Amino acid sequence: MTVRRLGAGLVAAALITPALAACASGTGTAGSTPSPTVSASGTASPSGAPVAGDAKQALLDSTKEISNGNFRFTLAGAGSTAEGLVHQPSQSAAMKIAIGGPSSDLAMKLDVIHFKPDSWVKLELSGPTANSLPAIKQLNLGKYQHLDQTRIKGNRNLGFDFEKVDPAGSAVLTQGITEVRSTGTGAYAGTIDVTKAAEAGSLNAATIAALGTQAKTVPFTAKVDPQGRLSELVLQMPAAGQTAAQEIKMTYSDYGAATAAQKPPADQVVEAPAELYSLFN
Repeated sequence: MTVRRLGAGLVAAALITPALAACASGTGTAGSTPSPTVSASGTASPSGAPVAGDAKQALLDSTKEISNGNFRFTLAGAGSTAEGLVHQPSQSAAMKIAIGGPSSDLAMKLDVIHFKPDSWVKLELSGPTANSLPAIKQLNLGKYQHLDQTRIKGNRNLGFDFEKVDPAGSAVLTQGITEVRSTGTGAYAGTIDVTKAAEAGSLNAATIAALGTQAKTVPFTAKVDPQGRLSELVLQMPAAGQTAAQEIKMTYSDYGAATAAQKPPADQVVEAPAELYSLFN
């Protein structure tokens, strides 16, 4: 695996533009009991009458609380995970990202902290090819590396935009719903047009392109909490080319109850070298 490929995988992974797109085989969509299917416009399909209320609108509304920027989240796919918190009141965010596992040629773990105007990243590389990376000795592994904001601005690998606080862009994804049905209290299933998902940060453009026309009807399931806020969104990506069927899962919790991120101890901080920026650009 090349350094460039590793960087691209991170973007897709979590900060998140998930390389969570390289996910594991998914389970089937939720809800085996037949239920009315409603188009995005709210018109009932031949399978049944319209459900009470507008299912798509319920899901669109479910993402509004995310924009307030006070929640915890997870993103998951085969071999890649991310979890963290966003705390807009303090202009801070933190996330832990893991890409690849023990059997990977090259695996990466990151501990990323943003506390505006500062950002830090602690990096851990492992696997048979880790030590062969030319810049490995300059990466200060095990230390929090302080990032120059002018060098990560607009960089989805290392930066964070407090104007767009949702790591997975669920609001954009739900706008792409083409068909939806209720499968139970607070539960939904249907299809999403993911052709604009690269903008959301949930999929990379290459993954979307490989899907072809399938990108317009990707199955999904979703859950909302008792207050109607999105708690889970799962995309069931169909097989495309050499890529097996994949599942991308994102969850949200602790709305309004997240706490500020913790800055790393000063004695564990060093300035990031040029090699670190090169790794993720």
